Amino acid sequence: MVQNKKDGNRMLLIEDNGGGMDPDRMRHCMSLGYSMKSKMADTIGQYGNGFKTSTMRLGADVIVFSRSGGKPGKSPTQSIGLLSYTFLRNTGMEDIVVPMLDYEKRDGWDKIIRSSTDDWDKNLETIIEWSPFSSEVDLLKQFNPMRGQGTRIIVYNLWEDDQGLLELDFDSDPHDIQIRGVNRDEKNIQMAKQYPNSRHFLTYRHSLRSYASILYLRIASGFRIILRGKDVEHHNIVNDMMMTQEVTYRPMPGADGVPKDSNMVATVKIGFVKDAKSHIDVQGFNVYHKNRLIKPFWRLWHAPGSDGRGVIGVLEANFVEPAHDKQGFERTIVLSRLEGRLIQMQKNYWCSLCHKIGYAPRRNKKAIARETSPDYPSPQSKHKSSAKSSEKSNGVGHLTDKHDSRPRRSRNEPSSLEPSTSAEDDSDEDVQVVRPKRSQPGGHQKNTNGKDAEDDSDEDVQVVRPKRSQPGGHQKNTNGKDGSRVLHSPPGFGQRVAEQVCSPGGSLKRVTRSSRSKGDDDETGSMLPDNLTESLEQLKAENRELKERLRRKEEEILGDLLRDLQQERERSKSLEAQLQESNSKIEELNKEQESLIDIFTEERQRRDMEEENLRKKLKGASNTIQELLDRVQVLEKTKSANRR
Repeated sequence: MVQNKKDGNRMLLIEDNGGGMDPDRMRHCMSLGYSMKSKMADTIGQYGNGFKTSTMRLGADVIVFSRSGGKPGKSPTQSIGLLSYTFLRNTGMEDIVVPMLDYEKRDGWDKIIRSSTDDWDKNLETIIEWSPFSSEVDLLKQFNPMRGQGTRIIVYNLWEDDQGLLELDFDSDPHDIQIRGVNRDEKNIQMAKQYPNSRHFLTYRHSLRSYASILYLRIASGFRIILRGKDVEHHNIVNDMMMTQEVTYRPMPGADGVPKDSNMVATVKIGFVKDAKSHIDVQGFNVYHKNRLIKPFWRLWHAPGSDGRGVIGVLEANFVEPAHDKQGFERTIVLSRLEGRLIQMQKNYWCSLCHKIGYAPRRNKKAIARETSPDYPSPQSKHKSSAKSSEKSNGVGHLTDKHDSRPRRSRNEPSSLEPSTSAEDDSDEDVQVVRPKRSQPGGHQKNTNGKDAEDDSDEDVQVVRPKRSQPGGHQKNTNGKDGSRVLHSPPGFGQRVAEQVCSPGGSLKRVTRSSRSKGDDDETGSMLPDNLTESLEQLKAENRELKERLRRKEEEILGDLLRDLQQERERSKSLEAQLQESNSKIEELNKEQESLIDIFTEERQRRDMEEENLRKKLKGASNTIQELLDRVQVLEKTKSANRR
């Protein structure tokens, strides 16, 4: 930060000790839309608008000083250029005029006159009037810190916010340049002091020092960034991660426009931020392109609740094209595939390891089962222990489906679970209760194909009631007043049981029936109702949990749909902007074509007029010649007559 000596206002100074620019390259840099980078390898500039758009966003005016060591066989040069919105607006210029001064080193720094001395003097006068410097001597002093070569850019008349304050904040930190407004959050600033490993996520939006420290993935030896007199320390986001994993992503070429290129590969490093156990909302991927950060902490998975929290990643994706402002990527098929793959990576990582940082285990049972830690039992051991405890509490070993000690029924034998279609037996002794399968950790259970399946409802309880013999052989209808189904059961089941039946309204009712077996009522009559009550409460809790999961899933799908809709809207806006730009170019070309036609028409008319004039002059000259010849003949005749 420097001060303008003319008005005392603050200015922004950016300088480097690079190769500098000769007069021709200086003019290319100051010209709108010019770029030489598009055909050069390993560069990210393609559009030639970076200097103009960035400086004009910071302030109204910019002046550039650049000194070049010169090409082999040529003398060193230095140039001064002014791009001033204030000058163009106040003078009413219709075209963008960029006054420039060039010097070449011979005995001293001599002027380079490109057109005329008057133009040189006029450019110097304009620069002195509209720049922070009062004379040519002050302008030339700006080259002194460069020594052999370099470039010095000064942005002045910096923009202000609605309160009349500069958008750039030079006062909060003497060694930093920050911005005011919506990107600055005092809460995040305080959190950055409490959580140092999340500091860059919390501060990169408003702090130039924080952003510059992660701007490059790798720093070459001897390369330095000095901000307000203090070096910017390079920071690798990977150092803020724990439980790090590496995943190699290689997009598959196909018929949808993805080219076949062996260089289309990216190594994604993903892990939890070291402050993740504090459950702060830090997540996103830092995507670099040719060593330059394009998308910092790019959040792709917009899950409801806390899912995905704490997961960050780093990758270098050289196969996707950056946008012209270097703040995003061009919307292509390759980018869409990369987005989908990164979302899947984050989901898999989170579901596998979120329990290690204090969250409840998610439904990715396979990943959790691979844990070998002695203090984290496997799902199988949990299931076995729960089954054994259920057997002990009920006092009947054959009440659970997986631990039924009775012999299995053959295929041809009638199943005891077939629904009765005729009547109901009055006997209370033939009662069988089929208890629901317990869901595996994470809400899964085994289906008939041996694959994992989600237990979508905890109300899946079957109660099998026996046929009851009526006196005289008559049987009651299966459809009772409550509308429940009546099922067969084998005899000999003499326990006190509870059953759930579905009422016509769809709710569950609990019915307790006692057997007529003697001797068992005293032993189990007081135990089963309490245990079954606990089971019912557990089923209700699981039901609520499944409903919550269903709600989260619906919100996640809705969030994905909204995100896709927003992306399509942005893409539509981009296409509309491109269409408008193309239409404007077409209009300009049409105007140029019309002007050229007018010029050619005028030129043809002028040529025809000149041709007609020449014909008239030629005809007049022919007449004059003929008259002269006639006079000569008359004179010759007169002369011959006199001789005679």
